[in-house]
Amino acid sequence: MPLHLTRSVTTAALALSVGLVALPACKKNKPTTPDSSAPAPNSGPSTVPPTTGWNTGDSYSQAPQTPVFRTQNPLTKTIQSTAKQNMEQILLGMHNFMGTYNAFPAGYADKTGKPGLSWRVAILPFIEQEALFRQFKLDEPWDSENNKKLIDKMPKMFAPPNTSTNGYTFARGFTGPGTWLPPQQHAGQPGQALLGARITDIRDGTINTILVADAGHAVIWTKPDEMLFAPNNVPKLGGVFESGITVGMADGSTRFLPSNISPQKLALAIQINDGQILDLDN
Repeated sequence: MPLHLTRSVTTAALALSVGLVALPACKKNKPTTPDSSAPAPNSGPSTVPPTTGWNTGDSYSQAPQTPVFRTQNPLTKTIQSTAKQNMEQILLGMHNFMGTYNAFPAGYADKTGKPGLSWRVAILPFIEQEALFRQFKLDEPWDSENNKKLIDKMPKMFAPPNTSTNGYTFARGFTGPGTWLPPQQHAGQPGQALLGARITDIRDGTINTILVADAGHAVIWTKPDEMLFAPNNVPKLGGVFESGITVGMADGSTRFLPSNISPQKLALAIQINDGQILDLDN
């Protein structure tokens, strides 16, 4: 029987940083040249146009095909389980960041005051990656001489399971009106943490609001390059699994959505305050 959930703010997310248990860090693959090429997504690059503030399209386009994990593969359940655990680690970092800053992470401002480093860099101290975090110059952009050297040190949780992606990740958030990561129009102080939505801003409810998803197009993990969203223009998702999309919800839970989920449902799940009832289960 379908569960029609009225999306109301819960307090579950506020307790998540206590209730979730961080998973052990994975041993890194031997790094490859990060400035080679991005892995190709499952169904081609997103056609969403660029916007101000956050980057929304990667300039590195030509690439070898990234393996797509098909449902008939006997390892699929194990691989999907690993993908779920990776997403849980990401969400744990986001919620622990929120426990310190009272908002979800939006990255760091460079010397121009605009986003220079991604939220993925911002959560490093909260996912047992403090040593890597300290190597970044937070007031410089992702492609500065110093920060560019760190691209190939991407933690494995940001990559598809058992796959080397040369410092690229499919784990991306959403930016645009009504999302948890609104466009950063105002300058921040150089090296200052930039903030996204607070839990109290997600008035549609955290249990059915998507924070992070497997994008259809991979980007450099340190680059503040998120998916541009509009209610009538939902970005392409599902660049990792052919059968579905791993998503991380604002309450800290994960879901594996079918690849044929309607854009209308995704639009409701991405918006944090549209005031509409959502049923992701049917």
